[in-house]
Amino acid sequence: MEKVVMHEEVVIVGGGVAGLATALALKRVGVKSLVLERANELRVTGAALTLFPNAWIALESLGVAHKLTSVYKPFKGGRVTDVATGVTQETVLTENEGAEWLARGSRSVHRRALLEALLEELPNDTIRYSSKLQAIEKTKTCYEADSTAVILHLEDGTTIHTKVLIGCDGVHSVVSKWLGLKDVANSGRYAVRGVAVFPEGHGITHEMHQFVDKGWRFGFAPLTDTDVYWGIGYQTTANKEEEMAKGDPKVIQEKILERVADLPQQAKDVIQHSDVPTVSWAPLVFRYPWDLIFGKVSDGTITVAGDAMHPMTPDLGQGGCTALEDAVVLGRHIGNSYIRNGGVMSQKDLEKEIKLYVQERRWRSATMITASYISGWVQQSGGGGKSSSGGIGGWLMKFLRDTVFYKTLYRRIVGFVYYDCGKLPTFVQK
Repeated sequence: MEKVVMHEEVVIVGGGVAGLATALALKRVGVKSLVLERANELRVTGAALTLFPNAWIALESLGVAHKLTSVYKPFKGGRVTDVATGVTQETVLTENEGAEWLARGSRSVHRRALLEALLEELPNDTIRYSSKLQAIEKTKTCYEADSTAVILHLEDGTTIHTKVLIGCDGVHSVVSKWLGLKDVANSGRYAVRGVAVFPEGHGITHEMHQFVDKGWRFGFAPLTDTDVYWGIGYQTTANKEEEMAKGDPKVIQEKILERVADLPQQAKDVIQHSDVPTVSWAPLVFRYPWDLIFGKVSDGTITVAGDAMHPMTPDLGQGGCTALEDAVVLGRHIGNSYIRNGGVMSQKDLEKEIKLYVQERRWRSATMITASYISGWVQQSGGGGKSSSGGIGGWLMKFLRDTVFYKTLYRRIVGFVYYDCGKLPTFVQK
């Protein structure tokens, strides 16, 4: 069989949110890219996600926000209930229901809808499916505009020469490993997520609902009038998760129902109405922020974005949001170089712009990793139910959660989600 050799300007590894958003950002600035996706079709791991204002700002820059805001309704706030005491606290996301809230208000969306909104804007030949990256080889370059800096070897024998390589290949990224970034750390917590479907309508108030107890936190939020996104995060040990790790959605659903037996019936109804194939289990992992701050995030024209750069726990719902930020920022820097050089991919100039991208994203990403981890630690450590260890330690954590976190720190942390990643430069075709 004759081996295939390809030549590309930009190759993006991974066809998830980060990969497709980056490809679209590049298209908007006039740069064509090729996305390598190891699966044989659009990857929709994780049935839904919540997008906060920073994500909608990024989606506006990408030109696709309107496709989703016309379908999904924003939240005004939510409720957090202590399972042990029954006490409920309200959280406010907005006090102004004007045009900006309608355009940029936090809301949950189906992951497939987000991916399709991005994919619809890309040329049909953008994604190469069933393409698993096997090895990366960096070549010498004399910084000429028509030089190639990277050679990729795929599992099927294909060789690709590219000027820029962007790893958007998730928490166990091949590209981040090649760069030398340390592997992800296990948080000691696990998550189960799913989408419930009520064909006749769920009747649930359109807000974020959370229930917290010692060692676990459960939440759900309406997607549409019939669909509800739900998830639970909990602490346990790996040896107790062997049954869950087998990946049978029905078994996972049943195990979670046992765990949340003390929840109100409405919450249990959400789990019971799950569209079983959407139910997934995964360990919650993250990258230590200092590994990101001091680690090597780029090498010449090779870099990473999304979970490949900054895997974080889902406690602030910022994984997908920061990936969209990455896409716009990286697209802007590559676009600036491309436009400045008259529509030519200048190797030397691209290296400078990718360094600037890393500088811009490194501290922002490290901050979000830290804030997410602290948020999860405080919220899941302060319950007082059957699983609580009690004593002064339990009382202190409960005080920190209910008095300090929700009434003081929560509003400050929420401020992080109003970050504006900026616009893309305008490319004028001559």
